[in-house]
Amino acid sequence: MDPLTSIMAGRIALSSKKFLRYGARMPRYALKIEYHGQPFSGWQRQDGHASVQQSIEEALARLEPGPHRIAAAGRTDAGVHALGQVAHCDLKKNWNSFRLSEALNFHLKPLPIAITNCSMVSDEWHARFSALERYYIFRLLSRRAPATHDKGLVWQVSHDLDLEAMQQGAQHLLGNHDFTTFRSSMCQAESPIKTLDLLDIEKITGWSGVEFRFHVKARSFLHNQVRSFVGTLERVGAGHWDAGDVKDALEAKDRSRCGPVCPPQGLYLNQVRYEQDPFEN
Repeated sequence: MDPLTSIMAGRIALSSKKFLRYGARMPRYALKIEYHGQPFSGWQRQDGHASVQQSIEEALARLEPGPHRIAAAGRTDAGVHALGQVAHCDLKKNWNSFRLSEALNFHLKPLPIAITNCSMVSDEWHARFSALERYYIFRLLSRRAPATHDKGLVWQVSHDLDLEAMQQGAQHLLGNHDFTTFRSSMCQAESPIKTLDLLDIEKITGWSGVEFRFHVKARSFLHNQVRSFVGTLERVGAGHWDAGDVKDALEAKDRSRCGPVCPPQGLYLNQVRYEQDPFEN
């Protein structure tokens, strides 16, 4: 084979590989998902229980024959909400991203799940393993009257809370630690050692009462870690713990030293950060 023919054959081979990669192979789509967690047993598919994952997979099966299995950035528990959950799916057809999100939203009705954005991504991109940071928000409402509009969307307590004391307690949790104390006994993580990048608390006074909003960021979390933080810090805000007791509980590395684990309905997976935002375009 002469040199020119050899070069052309190589280019054809590369073009064929590219076609197989982006044409014949199943294209991958990133999905940004919002949902109300109350009707579901959590994100993860479970036999005999309604889940967010199963609901979306069933909607995908209405667009293309299945079975479908999607992967998410985080497996939220029963009752936990999401404003910016991220998942990916592999499909046989090349879909226009907008049309795919519209079709999924149509087939998800009337469930409280919405695909708020959609984008084609590379085969190597993974909703869970490509994630650099998870950002959660927890809403705690302090008022005596029962919540009406926010029922099921906040954790409500009837007593006042000391913001400054909770902020002081939160400072002991920042950084790299062994978080055994704040880890569920059912946690499947290989190590209790995590790095907490942000735990900030703001007080918002509005028409519905006084809300304390916890902002929590880390690359990854242990099972029930955020709810364990909030439940413990609420005890500090209520005056039953001192801020220094949080430090003592952390250093004990003993689950029995954790404060009460707060209920799930105030917790939201707010955002997942990647090296490059798959939805920026």
